[in-house]
Amino acid sequence: MMRQYELVERVRRYNPNTDEALLDRAYVYAMRAHGSQLRASGDPYFSHPLEVAAILTDLKLDDATIVSALLHDTIEDTSATKVEIERLFGHQIATLVEGLTKIKKLDLVSKQAKQAENLRKLLLAIADDVRVLLVKLADRLHNMRTLKWVPPEKRDRVAQETLDIYAPLAARMGMQDMREELEDLSFRQLSPEAYESIAERVSELRQGNGAVVQEIERELKDELERRGIAAEVKGREKRPYSIWGKMERKAIGFEQLSDLYGFRVIVGSVEDCYRALGVIHTKWAIVPGRFKDYISTPKPNDYRSLHTTVVGPRRQRVEMQIRTRDMEEIAEYGIAAHALYKDASGAPGAMLSHESRAYAWLRKTIENLSQGLSPEEFLEHTKLELFHDQVFCFTPKGRLIALPRKATPIDFAYAVHTDVGNTAVGCKINGSIAPLVSELKNGDEVEIITSKAQTPPGAWETIAVTGKARAAVRRATRTAVRAQYAGLGRKIAERAFAKAGKVFSEDAVAKGTPRLARTAAEDVFAAVGRGEIKTEDLIRAVYPDWQPPRAEDRTDRQINGEGWFELKRGHNLKFKIPEGAKPRDGEDAERLDAIPIRGINGELPVRFAPEGGAVPGDRIVGILTPGEGITIYPIQSPSLQSFEDAPERWLDVRWDVDELSDGRFPARIIVTARNAPGSLAQVAGAIGDRGGNIDGLQMRSRSADFHEMVIDIEVFDLRHLNTIMADLKAREVVAQVERVNG
Repeated sequence: MMRQYELVERVRRYNPNTDEALLDRAYVYAMRAHGSQLRASGDPYFSHPLEVAAILTDLKLDDATIVSALLHDTIEDTSATKVEIERLFGHQIATLVEGLTKIKKLDLVSKQAKQAENLRKLLLAIADDVRVLLVKLADRLHNMRTLKWVPPEKRDRVAQETLDIYAPLAARMGMQDMREELEDLSFRQLSPEAYESIAERVSELRQGNGAVVQEIERELKDELERRGIAAEVKGREKRPYSIWGKMERKAIGFEQLSDLYGFRVIVGSVEDCYRALGVIHTKWAIVPGRFKDYISTPKPNDYRSLHTTVVGPRRQRVEMQIRTRDMEEIAEYGIAAHALYKDASGAPGAMLSHESRAYAWLRKTIENLSQGLSPEEFLEHTKLELFHDQVFCFTPKGRLIALPRKATPIDFAYAVHTDVGNTAVGCKINGSIAPLVSELKNGDEVEIITSKAQTPPGAWETIAVTGKARAAVRRATRTAVRAQYAGLGRKIAERAFAKAGKVFSEDAVAKGTPRLARTAAEDVFAAVGRGEIKTEDLIRAVYPDWQPPRAEDRTDRQINGEGWFELKRGHNLKFKIPEGAKPRDGEDAERLDAIPIRGINGELPVRFAPEGGAVPGDRIVGILTPGEGITIYPIQSPSLQSFEDAPERWLDVRWDVDELSDGRFPARIIVTARNAPGSLAQVAGAIGDRGGNIDGLQMRSRSADFHEMVIDIEVFDLRHLNTIMADLKAREVVAQVERVNG
């Protein structure tokens, strides 16, 4: 464990004017406060805040941040209070520590709501002082480095949260080294086999290509020196998670990757950046479409650099990044390298009048996310806003709009202004009429066509990529459907309370709204109608002592007073059956299984599109048919065109399937196979070998040489379906395979 004087020395290396007495007091106070507490590893708990402080000294942060790191768990995990810390260390440090403290006594029913409210509190604290974020990221990094000591059942949750929130936050703040380490540590926990496989392949490649890397470094540096450009050149291999992400994104194998190594060229000035680019492009052939100028157009996180890919020695594709030393510092440390809270001497607490683009973006995002979203929406939209990949588009007047990868003109319209998005009816991309669902590309000029008579369809929420657009669509359509959802939710609640033997009243529900993270009873009923709040959670919010019936006390099947047919124990969907009807003996339990889709409450009958089904991984919508229930369609289904004039019937739904679930979902494919003996057996064998289940088969003659097989199959998810289709295409008897989207 680091000694007191060692910590002081680490700070003094970059800040000779450090307040040694302040650091000493914080060290001793935190050590005494945590006392005999131990971490899961058996180490003294104080070793954790000490390591967090050490990570922040590597980022060369001010005294107040280092002290806050030492104290960051004292309010949460010891008897220390904010008042005491403010008395001993001042208001600034006390505020930072309080901002890092989770809300302990959240009286909320849902774990997701608790997570969202703690995240909301953290982001609001970050908006006041970015140093809260820097300490939190260092805290998460050390927790990930010691993840092996965490109970196994919690590791995946911590790793997934890191991948969803903290790594993207680090990326948005330009802290690439920290982002990459967080991603790799999460990837190693969540996909250990894939991580080890890629790490092993990279190691083999490193041994085989070591000479190539040195050759490129030497040749490039010599060439720049001959042209009078002093430069530092260093090679760097991609990390496993980055490699995995590219393989997944482009659906390619490891052998097809061409830029596993990148080279940084560090020069003295912006002018030298463009001169070095000219030298590189003169010496080696450029790969078309791979040049990006982030110096003239910086990324929102302040990242500046020239990117190009060339065909280098031995016909190897080589990725080059050209930047100045100042740009390199910001690329590595992001907002921590920015003089946001340090003066020239690095004195603690000094604030400058300007703020970085990254921090300005964060403040604006937090402001947008705080406008009346439910906890679930807040968590979802925060994740959406944090993803880093960008495309840069322009308005007709030349205004630059930065959007996430795969953004559409709908996202563009809402980025311009909420009113523009709400009234959008069409668009022009580079002067040509295009659908509002088109995927935008770098450099596109987008013109939005509007109409005051337009209101955004609810289906846009499933198409939009940005959190801002999704939130705006949801707000705009909420008023139109609120009464419908609230009325449905109220009836569901009344029936649930009666079944539980509890008195239902809107006043009682209103008093229980804080435990459901809602502000009014009408919000609760609407959430129940949408399926966002379970009726069991609602009853517990009103009657905290109530417990749902135990599984062993439930009958497998029963008809209740409302004519609803309950499924096998443990299932959560109910199907309406005609009055007076009885369950059929031997009814197929698989077909009556629960459909784990978020956004649909358990009291509505649900079915899949009859001509093609839907599987996890598809972007889906639900269509409500009064008296019949909800039908789930893939977003690309042509059948949805018949519902375009009835936006009130469109429901917001999401898959909510556990990765380890063994549930299967319906899909339909058409296989064109040679008319030869054994062709059907080969097709069925390919499906069976990949774990698919054939649910129905229809043979259609196409010609004397080929015939079509219309096959209904059951699969786990979209990836499983694509694997089966790829295996079928590889069979010699198969000429074509296509999926049916009914």
